[in-house]
Amino acid sequence: MRNELTSLLNRYEQRIIGQSMNLKLLLSAILTGGHVLIEGVPGTGKTQMVRSLATLLGGTFNRIQFTPDLLPSDITGSTIYNMKDGSFQTLKGPIFTNILLADEINRTPAKTQAALLEAMEEKQVTIQGETYPLADVFFVVATQNPIEFEGTYPLPEAQQDRFLFKLHVDFPSFEEETNILKQVLEFGYEASNDEKVINIETFLAIRDEIEQVTLSDEVMEYIMKIVRRTRESESIRFGASTRAAISIGKSARAWAYITGRDYVTPDDIKMVARPGLRHRIQLSPHVELEGTTIDQIIEELVGSIPVPR
Repeated sequence: MRNELTSLLNRYEQRIIGQSMNLKLLLSAILTGGHVLIEGVPGTGKTQMVRSLATLLGGTFNRIQFTPDLLPSDITGSTIYNMKDGSFQTLKGPIFTNILLADEINRTPAKTQAALLEAMEEKQVTIQGETYPLADVFFVVATQNPIEFEGTYPLPEAQQDRFLFKLHVDFPSFEEETNILKQVLEFGYEASNDEKVINIETFLAIRDEIEQVTLSDEVMEYIMKIVRRTRESESIRFGASTRAAISIGKSARAWAYITGRDYVTPDDIKMVARPGLRHRIQLSPHVELEGTTIDQIIEELVGSIPVPR
């Protein structure tokens, strides 16, 4: 199973240039059953990143463009009356898919955001009192523009906690961006050029193997020390929840598996700690005024905790 996953990752990195770390984190997240929030300026390949993953997995893909007038029923679906046969029919929305791209989620009001986040948590959708389960592989990638852009509705911290990771997509290097330009202009950039590498059944079997990756008591204590330190630090106004500790543990297993090991090391925890915590903590006002970033605080915090041997 690991060979198939390696082939998928290699093809993925060939397809999306300059985002190797984010691609591995995206793959870790879907293998864990979590969801990802991506922040970055428009035009940096976020949509292509998600679409290509769906194609390589052989899964279905839907994209929703979030706008201020988007309604919850536009996501989940609705019930209509069929005058021809005199009965009500349920029309399922685009949320019924394997991989869903919620594009610019912070451009829609809280009511519509909540409809998506409820489905992420419960893995089911209720339409007119009838409950419908979502697919076994259900992965939401929500993108948002930086908050300083006009016309945005920031996700509340409690709702951001539903996401396993928050990733930052920045511009690639000069050489990488040149290669992207060459690829698009000479060969085109359609997702149909990708081919399925593994199927959903194989993917689910890989998930089962990841659950068997060893997470020792010492490493679990290391995770808890990191999470609890976020609640004790004077630099942090609101610390991470228990869900954050669970998320870090699960994603570290997936990261270890992708790396080729059947056990989790403290280095795996360090790799997933920053994307796993940056959207779950809020800095104290005096720290923000000093210009210190959340990532810097997380780095200092993790570095201050003794690594288990």
